[in-house]
Amino acid sequence: MTNPKKSVVVTGVSTGIGWGATKVLVANGFHVFGSVRKTADGDRLKAEFGDAFTPLLFDVTDEAAVRAGARQVETTLGGATLAGLVNNAGIAVAGPLLHLPVEDFRRQMEVNVTGIVTVTQAFAPLLGAEGSRRRNPGRIVNISSVGGKTANPFLAPYCASKFAVEGLSESLRRELLPFGVDVIIVAPGAVATPIWAKAEEVDVNAYANTVYAAPLARLQAYMQGLGAKGLPPERIGEAIHIALTAPRPKVRYTVSPEPFQTFMSDRVLSKRGLDRIVGKRLGLLPE
Repeated sequence: MTNPKKSVVVTGVSTGIGWGATKVLVANGFHVFGSVRKTADGDRLKAEFGDAFTPLLFDVTDEAAVRAGARQVETTLGGATLAGLVNNAGIAVAGPLLHLPVEDFRRQMEVNVTGIVTVTQAFAPLLGAEGSRRRNPGRIVNISSVGGKTANPFLAPYCASKFAVEGLSESLRRELLPFGVDVIIVAPGAVATPIWAKAEEVDVNAYANTVYAAPLARLQAYMQGLGAKGLPPERIGEAIHIALTAPRPKVRYTVSPEPFQTFMSDRVLSKRGLDRIVGKRLGLLPE
């Protein structure tokens, strides 16, 4: 059986932030139950992290599979309490909102928001969020984004999902006060993960006959540049480790490669001022 004080569930661990979190947590003595959608990814990670890692095979949008994963973890813990749940799994949908297929927007919200609800409901009892039979209640860490406070054009689906994660986390933290289960946000800026490489896959040709063709191409190039200079995933893993272990954790940790720019966008510039800066940079202002 795993160490009951050091068992954590992390969703979406095959690459990126989830992988970085797993690496850091394992190095710090945690046993990680990590969700993957492909058996091959679970096998690869098991070979990499050894006995400190247990793969869970589920997609966060599949409630039956998620609950099966929770039963697997419960059996392994043998009545002990999870130290943490890290809701990391997510996707990024891009495109001008006026022309974006509604099913793409729906998929974005289903994965990034409803997926968190599905996973949290399944694993919350193991964190000590029901009854008093579990000691040392665990913590929930929800992965948001700097895009959960300041939104870029053409990323409305993604940013909407992260704004939702911010509100969801705040409400949930207060609802869980009776159980002592804390809810903490980790909000990364650009991270060197495959999610940025996928910016190349956005089909800008689908919007060639709209006013957004050139601005969207500029944003696509900008996103690819962000990925090239983004933080290593392990850096976000370190923030997650702090959120899970600090005696008095903050409610939100922002981790950005450009902290001054993030501070200016969040705290200093007016929304109208930021509209003008972004509009000029991307060529969205009328001539």
